[in-house]
Amino acid sequence: MDQQTRVVLNWSSGKDAALAYYLLSQQKDLCVEYLLTTLSEEHGRVFMHGIREKLLDMQAERMNLPLIKVKLPSSPDDKIYNEAMRKTFGELSEKGISLAAYGDIFLEDLRLYREKQLKEAGVKALFPLWKIDTRQLVQMVENSAIEAIIVCVNEKYLGKEFLGKKINADFLSCLPANVDPCGENGEFHTFVYNAPFFTEPVPIVMGEIVHKTYDTGDGKKWDTGFYFLDVSV
Repeated sequence: MDQQTRVVLNWSSGKDAALAYYLLSQQKDLCVEYLLTTLSEEHGRVFMHGIREKLLDMQAERMNLPLIKVKLPSSPDDKIYNEAMRKTFGELSEKGISLAAYGDIFLEDLRLYREKQLKEAGVKALFPLWKIDTRQLVQMVENSAIEAIIVCVNEKYLGKEFLGKKINADFLSCLPANVDPCGENGEFHTFVYNAPFFTEPVPIVMGEIVHKTYDTGDGKKWDTGFYFLDVSV
């Protein structure tokens, strides 16, 4: 049997990362050995998704995979972020990890940034969802039995009534025309609570809705804020 290429998957806790894992697991020449997530050190939550660290742990446990957590300040500058990721990928490379997979779909600048970052650590990038139509991806999520709900919305695009909605065909039918079906432009973020590769579902409880804006670092606020659905177990 040919040796498999060892992969680390950037795990956001959401549908795109889950679908990427689902597709990667079907490739006999690849083996996902680690999940990697960046978290706010101050709040213990996934950046932008707002998901609690405990929920991440429960996802990883149900996938039987080790979870590497990169904890950063709440508003890390590029230098802090790049140094932390360079160190992390360098350590993974020493362990024999040669591929880092992402759930990115069509943001060219982001892909180039990731590829440059990884090249410095001697790791190649892999994008299993790249350029697939995003409406088709939503259908793939549903067809693969990945169950995810919206946990964060950018109020510039969606109202808080979308929080808690499940990602499926019904969701597509009520989505505004200016919103990407996968939220690839940051319109919304999701949390996966069940999948065919979980040993059991994550028993989530949906709590309060919180509204937040973020400081850009120059004394100004963004011209939009975000609604978060607090999810616990």
